[in-house]
Amino acid sequence: MELVKTYYDSWRNGIASFDATRVGGILAEDLDFEGPIAGKRRGAVGFIGGLMRFVEGLQAPISVLQQVESDDQAAAIYDAQLPGGTMRFAEFFQVEDGRIQAIKLVYDAAQYRAFGGR
Repeated sequence: MELVKTYYDSWRNGIASFDATRVGGILAEDLDFEGPIAGKRRGAVGFIGGLMRFVEGLQAPISVLQQVESDDQAAAIYDAQLPGGTMRFAEFFQVEDGRIQAIKLVYDAAQYRAFGGR
């Protein structure tokens, strides 16, 4: 799924290569996001701000361990090195009308905060 690849390519290497315009171009304006800390949110603009804060804390490029795709869905598991250590994340995507419509992010929120995530 090219959209998911573009999504990760726009931020996987850290803040120096973060491309808010590129990621914004593939997200639905009314993106549905769900994550352990943010809860359920709607809207690409707020999501991009949260993604940027996450990317600012990356100590190295993320390492995608596995990615699976089917017609309009995809999932990825990756490791991210944060100031306090490396932790695992999983993301689940729903694609419609040529854009990412929904993202569900799964991780241990307590570990994320302990490792310096923001």
